[in-house]
Amino acid sequence: MDGRARFCYLMPMAPPPPALSVVVPVFNEAENIAPLLAEIEAALAPSGMEFEIVYVDDGSRDETPRVLAEARARSPRLRVVRLRRNCGQSTAIREGVRAARGRLVVTLDGDGQNDPADIPRLLAALPKGAERLPLVAGLRRKRRDNWLRRVSSRIANGLRSRLLRDGTPDTGCSLKLFERATFLELPFFDHMHRFLPALFRRQGLDVVMVDVGHRPRARGVSKYGVMNRLWVGIVDLFGVMWLQRRTTSPEIANEE
Repeated sequence: MDGRARFCYLMPMAPPPPALSVVVPVFNEAENIAPLLAEIEAALAPSGMEFEIVYVDDGSRDETPRVLAEARARSPRLRVVRLRRNCGQSTAIREGVRAARGRLVVTLDGDGQNDPADIPRLLAALPKGAERLPLVAGLRRKRRDNWLRRVSSRIANGLRSRLLRDGTPDTGCSLKLFERATFLELPFFDHMHRFLPALFRRQGLDVVMVDVGHRPRARGVSKYGVMNRLWVGIVDLFGVMWLQRRTTSPEIANEE
């Protein structure tokens, strides 16, 4: 020792990323935030899996920002992304996935109609040891919506399934599980969240359907009607068909 003081500065280590990120887009859903957040934590805490919850406030004009700030102060697992203006569900989901730190991402609606208790069932459906994971999508056997929404959804799903041949009877269920990296490879366009099964199949990946529950809306007001569910979806359908026709799947003969 030369008598001079020696100091060792230790940089604080960043916490390891969680295994799962739960992404929840919301628009004017102040009443549903606290109950749904509690349900998500209750559904995943017993699993022992490290997880985070990413709420994306899609430019809400009600008390949603204040309620999220209060919830953020109480829950260390909660992270909040706020968009300056309302951009729509697909953009909100994309920004939530971008902000997510987990390899796996599960999405669900912020209106409380998806049951967070079904998330472990989606996780259990993942194949073991697969290099690239499929999309695991919820299938609502018993819809708890009014007759107009059920009819418009049935028409849109029937037309989509016939034209895209995606083998998926229900793409409108927001409860979906996928790899973050795979999602970010997909072509982005408005309303893309309605076509995830076809887009994943376009990437050469499987789609696994899991029966899930569906609950009536207990609080708040629906943001969708016939025009923005049925007719807009039909317009986007032709764009996805265009993408499918321009997809090639090369077969590699050898690699050295």
